[in-house]
Amino acid sequence: MNAIEDLLRELAPQVLGPLVRRYGGFDSCEDAVQDALLAASRQWPVDGVPDNPRGWLITVASRRRIEVLRSEAARQRREENVAAMTPADPDPAPSVDDTLTLLLLCCHPSLTPPAQIALTLRAVGGLTTGEIARGFLVPEATIGQRISRAKARIRAGGAEFRMPSEGELSERMAAVLHVLYLVFNEGYTASSGESLHRVELSAEAIRLARQLHERLPEDGEVSGLLALMLLTDARRPARVSPDGALVPLPEQDRSLWDSRAVAEGTELITRTLREAPIGPYQLQAAIAAVHDEAVKAEDTDWRQILMLYELLDLAAPGPMVSLNRIVAVAMVHGPGAGLERLEAAEQDPALAGHHRVAAVRAHLLELAGEKEAARDAYRLAGRLTLSLPERRYLESRASSL
Repeated sequence: MNAIEDLLRELAPQVLGPLVRRYGGFDSCEDAVQDALLAASRQWPVDGVPDNPRGWLITVASRRRIEVLRSEAARQRREENVAAMTPADPDPAPSVDDTLTLLLLCCHPSLTPPAQIALTLRAVGGLTTGEIARGFLVPEATIGQRISRAKARIRAGGAEFRMPSEGELSERMAAVLHVLYLVFNEGYTASSGESLHRVELSAEAIRLARQLHERLPEDGEVSGLLALMLLTDARRPARVSPDGALVPLPEQDRSLWDSRAVAEGTELITRTLREAPIGPYQLQAAIAAVHDEAVKAEDTDWRQILMLYELLDLAAPGPMVSLNRIVAVAMVHGPGAGLERLEAAEQDPALAGHHRVAAVRAHLLELAGEKEAARDAYRLAGRLTLSLPERRYLESRASSL
């Protein structure tokens, strides 16, 4: 059953794109796709997956969309005209991949950033409303309302399902990159649940970032984001032990890393830093490259990483940047310096009660040799996180002390 669920999630954006392109009406098409996915989830486990599952879903969703069109036409006394325009049996599924166009529509400037993210995760990432709600740590009804309002705003604004012009594309690029970044992060480190990874999300984010890079090869931040994803995802095979436990970066078997992804990401960020104006995604990719280039954890050039975090803190300050910079400070100047900065950083309301603050404190206390205090901090971090793999790791660290 899980294999069918994964397949439906992968196919969802590939079905929605062609429907919107043909019939228009993003919200109605999204509803039709959801009906088709529901039908498949019930029928395929019994009858088996069809030879062309994407075509099957497009056919079923198209018929549902036609039913809605005819119903609307009947109410408006235009049934004959609509019936003539919409064939009873849809044409074969088009081979064009509309996922990137769909992503850009979900990042329409009329939407707020939270609405863009929620709609993208639903329409492009294939997550259910419940999964999105758990990722945002808000009630499912809230996400449902957010998605409904976003679709209504797109409909009211008359947004067209087409690739934006170059000018429109540049206006949406910050939102598009931010959404892809968040989708990748949710796939690489799931914010809740039993699994550390949601590979379908991180893989889809990388695929879409590649499409953007092919379209905008000179855009430094597009290149930087793609490089960051490649360099980070390269470590995924070593992040989880055979029993499902989280393996932190210093303890990973680096021979398991994807060497081709490391090489591609390193080459891409090296060229981009040389040719394009520097931006936040490029700086993050450069930090990832320094980590990936170290043959052993003790070979990591922490001074270079600290310098890059200082630049990132100027370019794009934020709570997670602050925490990561504190770790780099501790690795260069000692755990005492890191703990001192951590005391000041946790005054930020965005970090209050965050499990990563407790985890960083535990790590620094352990480095300083204060085992009892480190054990208490690890246990606190374990209680605060919603990720079961992270909780198991933090509790094991506490037990080891």
